[in-house]
Amino acid sequence: MTQKGGVKPGKKNKAEEPELEPLCCCEYIDRNGEKNHVAACLCDCQDLDDGCDRWITCKSVQPETCERIMDTVSDRLRIPWLRGAKKVNISIIPPLILLPVFLRVASWHFLLGVVVLTSLPVLALWYYYLTHRRKEQTLFFLSLGLFSLGYMYYVFLQEVVPRGRVGPTRLALLTCGLFLILLALCRAKKNPGYLRSPAGSERPGSGGPAERPGPGGQDKARGPLSSRAPREELRGPPGVPAGSPAKVKEDWCAKCQLVRPARAWHCRICGICVRRMDHHCVWINSCVGESNHQAFILALSVFLLTSVYGITLTLDTICRDRSVFTALFYCPGVYADYSSALAFTCVWYSVIVTAGMAYIFLIQLINISYNVTEREVQQALRQKTGRRLLCGLIVDTGQYNRGFLRNWHQFSTLGAPPFHHPAEDIV
Repeated sequence: MTQKGGVKPGKKNKAEEPELEPLCCCEYIDRNGEKNHVAACLCDCQDLDDGCDRWITCKSVQPETCERIMDTVSDRLRIPWLRGAKKVNISIIPPLILLPVFLRVASWHFLLGVVVLTSLPVLALWYYYLTHRRKEQTLFFLSLGLFSLGYMYYVFLQEVVPRGRVGPTRLALLTCGLFLILLALCRAKKNPGYLRSPAGSERPGSGGPAERPGPGGQDKARGPLSSRAPREELRGPPGVPAGSPAKVKEDWCAKCQLVRPARAWHCRICGICVRRMDHHCVWINSCVGESNHQAFILALSVFLLTSVYGITLTLDTICRDRSVFTALFYCPGVYADYSSALAFTCVWYSVIVTAGMAYIFLIQLINISYNVTEREVQQALRQKTGRRLLCGLIVDTGQYNRGFLRNWHQFSTLGAPPFHHPAEDIV
């Protein structure tokens, strides 16, 4: 009777609690926890008004004001969706707008093409160093890469295929290559080998237990980078005395509160430790580690083959009776009509991107052959402990190098579960 009497009031209180009203497709909960509407995206923005007033009166705008304006814009940039408007990452928008504009302007004249195609890598590198210095995650490069693939394929279908030089078989091969790139990228964006925090351990600077990272490589427990706890002094795991060996201190991660295995590193951008971390790749917005390194190499190789094949087909169509290398630098009459000029400009854009990816692919092949990660290469160069060959193109730390064949065999078995011999075989 006592239990029944105690249950009834609980149900009554639960029934009396007011239920939250469901959001319509244009409503959302803003960063202040208040209900807002998409139509009110330009209302009540004091920071934006102050910034515009200072800009009109030729006064300097404080960096803090610019950051608050960007935070407000990114919070209010939403698209209508079922059960509430969805937030759109502002970093994916510039490539969608600027890339078609720049390429079409570059196709107007040869000199415009030289200026635009030279400035695009410079702008991309500037934005990379800006975000890399601030240790921020960005979807800009992933958006640029995916939209570049789609836009190049669109121009190929609109400007090259109608000329009749590309048959159905060649078009099918190019399309299959494009789908293989997307599949390899999806596999490369999966878990690179995140290290899980021990059960019941708490994150430094917070009162709750650590959570598992999200599917995009982001740690939900850590939240945005701006809200991370300040960097702590490196301290050993619980129960280890202060005078412990240096190796224990190096293997202990004060951020994730765990002991890292060999070759694991903490990514300051993702905010979590990764097994056999190679580097943080901005093109997939994720780390390259033990579980996705093979998929990353596969995506690079398929992209290079597909890109070279598409460039060859395009140049063979718009610059007939010329070799690919000759057509790149000498293709008379290509700017006579806008269609050929746009296709030729896209070819040169593809060549620039392909050259950059080929350099990354070459460095990856060299590192795999010497069984060294890019993170270990950078550390060896800073500490001057590695052996440099070919003007620094090859850096051999000698720590894990077991020979060319054994190194590649080890790479081919990354992420595979260890093989346990039966007890009778051991005896």
